[in-house]
Amino acid sequence: MRAVVQRVREAAVSIGGDEVGRIGVGLAVLVGVETGDTAEDVAWLADKIARMRIFADDAGRMNRDVREIGGEALVVSQFTLHASTKKGNRPGFTAAARPEEALPLYERFVVTLEPLVGRPVRRGVFGGDMRVALVNDGPVTIVIDSRRRE
Repeated sequence: MRAVVQRVREAAVSIGGDEVGRIGVGLAVLVGVETGDTAEDVAWLADKIARMRIFADDAGRMNRDVREIGGEALVVSQFTLHASTKKGNRPGFTAAARPEEALPLYERFVVTLEPLVGRPVRRGVFGGDMRVALVNDGPVTIVIDSRRRE
């Protein structure tokens, strides 16, 4: 699984003009499931994201995680995170898991992340044509891949 994590002041996702999820200060997480990902990838990634110390402490250093600041999380599925750009100008998506494999892992990721954040996790609609709006704070943007646990 691959995630793009952004520290945000606020974020929202909508479909067809209707807002389906909104958060204030916290994390906007774009998550893509790769063919062969497992429940172990879900658990590792959710824990890693929830425990990331990317929020400022009293001294202004990135030393607090989302739960410590009472922040929220918005999770949006994004298969394009597994795009291959090796050949030509049109990305290939063969590494991205098919919906029947990806959807259960995406749902499990949200359910796993929720108690780690300590608040309900807002989300987009899997496979939906979504519009995501956010105010990146910092900016802080981090890419995490469960297959690169170095």
